[in-house]
Amino acid sequence: MLKNTKAVIFDLDGTLMDSMSLWSDIDIEYLSRYGQKIPADLSVAIEGMSFTETAQYFKERFSLPCEVEEIKQEWNRMAYQKYAYEVELKPGAAQFLRFLKEQGLPAAIASSNSQELIRASLAHHHVEDCFERIVTSCEVARGKPAPDIYLYAADLLDVEPAACLVFEDIPMGVQAGKNAGMRVCAMEDDFSASRRELTKDLADYYIRSYDEVLDGSFEVLHH
Repeated sequence: MLKNTKAVIFDLDGTLMDSMSLWSDIDIEYLSRYGQKIPADLSVAIEGMSFTETAQYFKERFSLPCEVEEIKQEWNRMAYQKYAYEVELKPGAAQFLRFLKEQGLPAAIASSNSQELIRASLAHHHVEDCFERIVTSCEVARGKPAPDIYLYAADLLDVEPAACLVFEDIPMGVQAGKNAGMRVCAMEDDFSASRRELTKDLADYYIRSYDEVLDGSFEVLHH
């Protein structure tokens, strides 16, 4: 999988960190303040959106009285403790990141999350030095599945898109990597288990742990 790879770009939530379920809890708590319940289609509706796009969507769909920036600040506040002290890395992630660093393969994060929460989680696991760049979808014109964030990360790393390997966990994210002309490895995540087959249909490889990349036991998906 790493052959001919000159840079590795990671999504964060559900890919590098086991953090997707906490957002369901935050959404439930946040909307309950306004007497609203989580609609069944919410997670699919906001999939791939940037932090800003998601806040905008919430404001409009749920007729929230707050400004978009206020919503984002409150989400950051609600999630900060969890990212700084509780969220766990995916299996084998720390070892894989150290391996990339030792090999001199530059790595970046391209996430729909906020800079504050990304940096808090990386610092908690002492892996922030493994990344040359951390970019968010709020820094580009369009969220995933548009390729913007991956093309931006590749540009900052000064690596051609075709030489980049992306790790993602959800269909919109995998599609963003493919739309950028990159190879994509899908990471198993319980939160998106119901859409696993679609994720696999889009990706080039599939793993349950980052150990599988290093020991060669990853699944090659033939299309």
